[in-house]
Parts: sequence; C-alpha cells; structure tokens
Amino acid sequence: MLRTLQDQIIQLKKEQDIAILAHSYQSPDILEIADCKGDSYALSVAAEKLSQQTVVMCGVRFMAETVKILSPEKKVILPVTDATCPMAEQITPERVLQFKEEHPDYQVVAYVNTTAQLKAVCDVCVTSSSALNIVKNMEAKNILFIPDKNLGSYVKANVPDKNIVLWDGCCPVHNSVTEAECLAAKQAYPNAKLLMHPELPADVLQYADVVGSTADILKYARQSDEDCIIGTEKSIADTLKLEKPGCHYHLLSKKLMCPDMRVTTLADILKAMKGEGGDVIELDETIRQNAKRAIDEMIRLGQ
Repeated sequence: MLRTLQDQIIQLKKEQDIAILAHSYQSPDILEIADCKGDSYALSVAAEKLSQQTVVMCGVRFMAETVKILSPEKKVILPVTDATCPMAEQITPERVLQFKEEHPDYQVVAYVNTTAQLKAVCDVCVTSSSALNIVKNMEAKNILFIPDKNLGSYVKANVPDKNIVLWDGCCPVHNSVTEAECLAAKQAYPNAKLLMHPELPADVLQYADVVGSTADILKYARQSDEDCIIGTEKSIADTLKLEKPGCHYHLLSKKLMCPDMRVTTLADILKAMKGEGGDVIELDETIRQNAKRAIDEMIRLGQ
C-alpha cells in the first residue's frame, strides 16, 4: 500500500512539476519521496533554488510559512491543515510589541520555530545551529529571546557577555525529558555518546556529549561509528538505524515523539497534490516583508 502511494506521488510530481520538501522528523516513507530533506530553515533556502513553482511542505505550519516568506512567487501547500507547532504559537505578537515599547533598548531574537506574525515583529531570527553565533555577533547588549526558554538558556550560558531575557515558551516534547531518563540511558548504554538537541531543558543538557541541531546530530552520527543515544525526535534515530544498521542508536526517551510531525501521511500528500486537501499558504505582504527582514538579518549576522 505504501509503495503504491509513493509511486502515485512520484508520478504526479512529474506530471504537475511539484517539489516535495520533508522535514527530518517526518516518517521514512515520506522522506523517501522527498526532493529535499532537512531542518526547517535549510528546506526554506532549498525551496528558493527549486525550479518548481509548486511546493508541498511536509512538516508543520511555521515551516510552510517560512518557505512562503522566502519564495512568495511559489505556491506552498501544507498537506495537513492542523499540523501546527505548539511552541510557535505560545507567544502573541502583541506581547512582543508591548515588551519592545516598555524596553526600547532591547532587541528581540526569534527562534525560527515561530509564526510569520511573530517573526514580523522581531529583529532577527535564529536556528538551533546558528543561535550562538548570531547572538555573539549582535551589537545589542540587551536581548529578549523568544519563544524557547530552553534554547534561550543554552545561548545565555554560552554567551555570558549578553544580557538575555528568556520567556516561557518551549517545545512540549523536548521539554518533557527528565534528568532521571538521562541517567538511566547513560547507565544502560555506558559506551554510547549522548547527542542532545538544545530544545531540551538545561538540567538535562549537562549530560550531553554533543549538543546540536537536528542537522548537527545527524552529521555527528553519520561520521562516527560509535553507538549513540539520540536526544531528539524519534524519527532521527529511525533514520540513522536505516542508514547505518551496523551501529546502535538508542532513543533517550520514549516521550520524544512529536504528534504534529507525525500527523502527515502519504495519503495526505497525494490529496494535497490533487487539490483535495491541505492548505495553500497565504501571507499578508507587509507581514511577509517584515518577517523576511528578520531572516535576512539572520543571514547577515550568521556569516
């Protein structure tokens, strides 16, 4: 059944000149039929270079919005309407604007895991892999970091010369991992390297051998023959097990499964390509341009 759906999608891609982007957290059957795979920002950059004018973004809504921000001329489709990211919507733009009015000497740094409306009221975006470098390169001393308190805490600990204020957002999946689970995993697999995403809480990150983005974790594991404990979404461990069956990849916690990332299926993708489901992403042009300025600043400071 899966193979039949994959064949139908591949054929329709050719007939309608459609590109499929898939976040690394998607299931293996979706990753197999994707034209581009990677984290949210890498996919947005890749979309700019594609010749196809229609893009299906297999992930969550803020990822599809980011593709549209950078490629406004393209038709961007999110296959499942309610595929959202809780963290991206935990803070309102109005709250950010109020903070900026009350604290004019602060600049606002937004994790790329935010809505287009939030990006539009911030000064610069960051990814989990670029956050440290960008915050170090900012001229501002006073910084509000939104929405992820865990990634923000990691940045604050590693850039002590900045005055960084954290807010109360987080990824509920990563934030659920406990210190006890880390200790249990290290005891169960004493020779394995513990690879952890900075969206995990600070008290958990202290046990990491490597802290990095999804792309960083994949890169480390692919280049190493060591056994690894994967401290991010389960699909990363699944991908590595398929790629390197001779190595052992253990999931840090059974709770590391994102329901929003798992909601998209091959059937949803096929329906979206046929115009029978999903959402075509539309953005107000003023919001898009303001959000793009924050992304452009990310690129400038990240160099």
